[in-house]
Amino acid sequence: MRTKKKRWRNLDLYILLIPAVIQVIIFRYWPIAGIQIAFKNFSAKKGIWGSSWVGLKHFIMFFQSYNFWEVLGNTLALSLAMLIFSFPIPFLFALFLNRLRTRFQKVLQTVSYAPYFISTVVLVGMLYNFFSMDSGLVNLILGKLGVESVNFMGKASCFIPLYVGSAVWQTMGYNAVIYIAALSNVSPEIYEAARIDGATKFQSILHIDIPALLPTMLILLIMQLGQIMNIGYEKVYLMQNALNLSSSEIISTYVYKLGLQQARYDFSTAVNLFNTVINFILLVIVNRVSKKASGNSLW
Repeated sequence: MRTKKKRWRNLDLYILLIPAVIQVIIFRYWPIAGIQIAFKNFSAKKGIWGSSWVGLKHFIMFFQSYNFWEVLGNTLALSLAMLIFSFPIPFLFALFLNRLRTRFQKVLQTVSYAPYFISTVVLVGMLYNFFSMDSGLVNLILGKLGVESVNFMGKASCFIPLYVGSAVWQTMGYNAVIYIAALSNVSPEIYEAARIDGATKFQSILHIDIPALLPTMLILLIMQLGQIMNIGYEKVYLMQNALNLSSSEIISTYVYKLGLQQARYDFSTAVNLFNTVINFILLVIVNRVSKKASGNSLW
């Protein structure tokens, strides 16, 4: 009887959950049925269920396409560059802010946090204003120094540095908040004890701050490695032009052009499904390695 009473006692809360559950089912789980488009010769007239089955045809076409290795290589290069630079910098920035015991700490944290709310379109517009060849601020400064202007936005070798650098600037403060929250849970008594024992600031960071952040850092690393090929197309597409296409064409922009611009929904779904499967495999592998090595994992 007590168990039944406990179940019905929170009935009103379960009722409040119903709209959210319905929304998740409709917009998250039901669209999964559309994955079958990747294995069919999709026809809008026949629909998803009526289109003819072609098996792995679209996957084979993608693997045999002339730019398969270029698109895959660009995606991996951009993802690895993002991982190498965008992952450790917020971690180091959080350690720096945690040790900055002045009023300037809050000001610096706010200033670094603000760029996160800049829209992608505005951010790319800022890049063009700063790095354009004719009127960009950087080239104007180079001209004053007697250096010839450089077409940063049209140079293939400059695409990844510009993309990663702007991404780090925009997200550094926001991503550091997670680490700062983890550091706030460290008891001040631990720092006081370390200070009494004669520990320097560097030793306190090495033996107190980093161990406290390690579980959080590993979880974030697993999540980022699990999405290593899942770069959004918006910023890349806006920065993309005919001159830097050899470095800027990645899987997400490739899918966007095929799916929406050329209406090849079956082929673009197959390409995106390939991308998703690779991410899932990486997530499982990294999660298992992390669990065995440190005991920290997502599941």
